[in-house]
Amino acid sequence: MDHHTLQHVEKEAIPALHFSRSEVLPPNPEFHDKRRQLLFQAMILGNTYHSKVRIIFETIEGLCQVETTIWATTEHYVLLKGGVHLPIWCIHDVILP
Repeated sequence: MDHHTLQHVEKEAIPALHFSRSEVLPPNPEFHDKRRQLLFQAMILGNTYHSKVRIIFETIEGLCQVETTIWATTEHYVLLKGGVHLPIWCIHDVILP
């Protein structure tokens, strides 16, 4: 995946985006576990140091990226600063600082 061709999205624009209900990662538990670990680490960084991470995610329009702080994760969603939520099944990667 070429991270330089992704559309940059502001966190505030995420609620207006359209997401597929399909999982974007291959059906390999290792990929899903790695994503969960990265999201957990990003949440700790966000809550402890207010550090922003880069999230690579997919909408029905294409691949996007957002730089933001992750405040919490649930079973199906990531909660971002400002009350914005992002479906976990649409996240390809989390890039930590």
